[in-house]
Amino acid sequence: MPINSPLRIRNAIPADIGTLRDLFRRSSLTNDDDRENLLANPDALELSGTSVQEGRTRVAVTTDGRIVGFVTPLVVRDAFELEDLFVDPDWMRQGVGRALVRDVVGAARRRGLARIEVVANRHALGFYEKAGFAVEREVETRFGPAPRMHLAVSRAEPTPVLRKRGR
Repeated sequence: MPINSPLRIRNAIPADIGTLRDLFRRSSLTNDDDRENLLANPDALELSGTSVQEGRTRVAVTTDGRIVGFVTPLVVRDAFELEDLFVDPDWMRQGVGRALVRDVVGAARRRGLARIEVVANRHALGFYEKAGFAVEREVETRFGPAPRMHLAVSRAEPTPVLRKRGR
């Protein structure tokens, strides 16, 4: 089980692909409502290594070297499109997904991109909303309708709010 452990975000390397494929499959199958469709369509549970080879996949790694999540952004016009965002089931609700989104926001700022977009699984809608994403519209996917969401990326880092002591 996870403990309060700092995460490091780094580029995925080819040696990570097997771990990412396992994490992708386990994470995808955690939702009971999706499991039957996914198992009936095994190709939907296959993760290509192409994005890793292209240097687009970022992984969240614990201090002991365990990969506990990954994200794959793709530049589309003036935005990053999140192709993948998956967290190890044992590490869900521990801040891994938020850390990966923050990493993509930082990369978007460095590239001067204005938005991050995603077609979200309905079961991840709450996560994306808490991360600041807004629903734009519903789109049709292979497994039915899904929310298309976006997150506006400011050009600068937000200024932290400083509070005076004793108030």
